[in-house]
Amino acid sequence: MPSNVLGTPLQGCCYSPMTGFYRDGYCRTGPDDKGLHTVCAVMTEEFLKFTSARGNDLSTPRPEYDFPGLKPGDRWCLCVGRWAEALELGKAPPVVLESTHLHALEFVSLEDLRAHEAGAV
Repeated sequence: MPSNVLGTPLQGCCYSPMTGFYRDGYCRTGPDDKGLHTVCAVMTEEFLKFTSARGNDLSTPRPEYDFPGLKPGDRWCLCVGRWAEALELGKAPPVVLESTHLHALEFVSLEDLRAHEAGAV
């Protein structure tokens, strides 16, 4: 199992709805994951509106993809670039550090992630 941003084994992010690039509940990444879905985030209304306005509607159910749509409080593996963009604009959702992949640190700092740790915000 890969490591998380704390240097310990990566924990699952969410199984209902099933998240992750590989739809296994983990924010793992690999060569086919162009978006780098490495940040385990807890959805907020503000972030869901923000990402929808940027062309990635995560709220609307898509039955053809077995996707129920997300609501505030749901956990989801986000693309690290989208999380960083939201951070810059003051709209970053809380993150679950134990479930955020180590590769996220190539794009965002541990300090920024810690500042948005779920339960600490």
